[in-house]
Amino acid sequence: MELKGIAEPRANGIDRSMVSLTPVYDGGFTTYGFSLGILILDARYPRVPGDLGNGTTFTYPVVLQAVPNATPRRVVDGDASLLDTFVAAARDLEQQGVKAITTSCGFLAVFQKEMASAVRVPVFTSSLIQVPLVQNMLGRGRRVGILTADGSCLTEAHFEGVGWSSREIPVAIQGMEPYPNFTGSILNGGTTLDFEAVAAEMEDATNRLVRDNPDVGAIVLECTNMPPYAAVVQAAIGLPVFDILTLSDMVYRTMHRVPTAGPMPSNFLREPPRMTAVS
Repeated sequence: MELKGIAEPRANGIDRSMVSLTPVYDGGFTTYGFSLGILILDARYPRVPGDLGNGTTFTYPVVLQAVPNATPRRVVDGDASLLDTFVAAARDLEQQGVKAITTSCGFLAVFQKEMASAVRVPVFTSSLIQVPLVQNMLGRGRRVGILTADGSCLTEAHFEGVGWSSREIPVAIQGMEPYPNFTGSILNGGTTLDFEAVAAEMEDATNRLVRDNPDVGAIVLECTNMPPYAAVVQAAIGLPVFDILTLSDMVYRTMHRVPTAGPMPSNFLREPPRMTAVS
């Protein structure tokens, strides 16, 4: 952005050319003010607040763009033919002016490298990108626990897609495939959602994960439909819980740094402030 001063006569001794500024902006987009673009799977279940597909989840503007025919089942089952569709959708979001791109399914980790290479803005396809970060926060002998939509489909290819391996970072995994309310609504094309029933299933899955793996020191929620239940997960076990929202918020802040402000306590002043006379 360029700021141009407009020369005006002096008034009261003040040169208005120093304070009257008219901004000149660059254009090229249809809409403005959106930093984060989100590629949404083609599904019809209710996306409650906290879900990545609900605009009220965010405290900042986002662009939600559905990807036709990319159903949860196809993505979770690893349909490689969807890659070109997601690359095209990412490029479209970039053309709309977003500054970063994410997706509404952690299983798209397998497309991370290709999608990131296809555009010039940062792409984070999956909350699983956070696993190495979380592991480095934990002490020796502690593991990252992963709650996933389908543990039978989560493989080494997903981990390697976002730059790590379970051979180097051992993880404990609990899938939601045994739970009918979650699976029926999220994975199998449901159009209704029993929030309390899914919350109970999430709590049970969390307790099972930690009971079977007592060395778990933190949780990463793979599925982007799980953040509405993050508080339930944390209340059950009292551990840190990471998800796609913790990652999205971090990335957003990197794009919108603001000057810090606020006074230091007076006892830290080396010398008192000097008063300068103004003539």
